[in-house]
Order: sequence, then C-alpha cells, then structure tokens
Amino acid sequence: MADWLHILVFGYYPYFAATVFLAGSLIRFDREQYTWRSGSSQLLRRRQLVWGSVLFHVGILLLFFGHFVGLLTPSEIYHAFGLSSGAKQVLAIVAGGIFGVVCLVGLTMLLHRRLFDPRIRRTSSPMDIAILAILWVQLVLGLATLPLSWAHREHGEVMVTLSLWAQKIVTFQADAALHVADVSWVYKAHIFLGVTIFLIFPFSRLVHIWSAPVGYLGRRGYQVVRTREGRRVA
Repeated sequence: MADWLHILVFGYYPYFAATVFLAGSLIRFDREQYTWRSGSSQLLRRRQLVWGSVLFHVGILLLFFGHFVGLLTPSEIYHAFGLSSGAKQVLAIVAGGIFGVVCLVGLTMLLHRRLFDPRIRRTSSPMDIAILAILWVQLVLGLATLPLSWAHREHGEVMVTLSLWAQKIVTFQADAALHVADVSWVYKAHIFLGVTIFLIFPFSRLVHIWSAPVGYLGRRGYQVVRTREGRRVA
C-alpha cells in the first residue's frame, strides 16, 4: 500500500497537476478575464507592501530559475564544465539559502500585512490568504532541506537523486518515483507541496504571472499621455 501511494504521489500526481495547471490557466483566461489580475491593495500599508513585494518577487524568481536549471540540467553538461556533483550541491545550498531567506522575509511581510490589517483582510478572499500561507510553508520546507543536503555534500548524491526524478518526470519515464523512494520526508514534503502549488495555480491570484509586462523591458521611447488640461506629457 505504501509503495503504491508513493508511486501515485511522485509518479502520477505531477502529470495530473501539470494538466490542471495548463488547462485551468487557459480556461480561466478564456472565461474569467476580469479576474486575470493580482487584486492590488497597494494604498494600504504601502511601504510594507513595496518591501515585501520586492523581496518576495526577487527571491521567488531566482529560486524558480535555480530549481529549473539545477534539476533539469543533465549531469554530463555541468561535468563538462568542470563542476562536480558535490560542488553543484554546495552551490545549490548556498544560492538556495540566500534566495530562500530573501523570499521568506518578503513573503512573511506580505502575509503579516494581509492577516493583521483588518481592512486588507476583509477584502482578501480565502484563496488569497491560503496561497500565501502555502508558499510560506513551502519556503520553510525548502530551507529545512539545506542542513540535510549539507550533510551529504561531498558526493552530491541528493542533488543527483532529485535531478534524476525531475528529468524522468519531464521525459515521461515510468520509474521516476523510484528515485525519491529513500530520500528524507522533508524532501518528499517539499516536492509534494511544490507540485500542489502548480495544481492550485489557476484558481489563485498567481495567474497574474502570465500577464507579466515583459514587453515593456524592450519598449523604445516614452509613452505619451495627456493631462486633464490636454497638455502632452512624456
């Protein structure tokens, strides 16, 4: 029973979550475009919002790309550049620790603001609070894995094991779940909750990520607007 549940959670559940993630995002965009936003409350506790938002977004983006590259890069590639598995694991521990703390500080500020300001809490949906709380727990679990990874840093076996699981999931190999059968429950909880975040993504305010104004980064010139008196302002 335990083996079957392990295979279900770490072998099949990621595909179910990915399907809901993609299909749910498309359906929400098609049917509920007016909810395709982050639901700002920036006029309340603005300083706490700004600091929390900056720290959270910087941290979460660096963590995401760090996990993406670290887990999905085949070992042969970084070995070709002279980076051993042990060195890669140490790099992941140091970078993940820094980015994780930055993200956790920002998220804690945002969660505190949403929970303890009565006006903001009244305008927050249950999912608004739930997704922040889930992300907070996920960050704590991620930071909790660092001492375990540090204890096995010499040969980098933890990073190799997790990378093999991730790479076999994205390449649809049936034995993916077997690679994380013997890792600590902390890693398993971190993986499970991370996959769950993708599952609930379409039903939360996280969908505003798809609307990130990336095009503005390469925009040429100034935007011309008019004041109430009709005067042009660049």
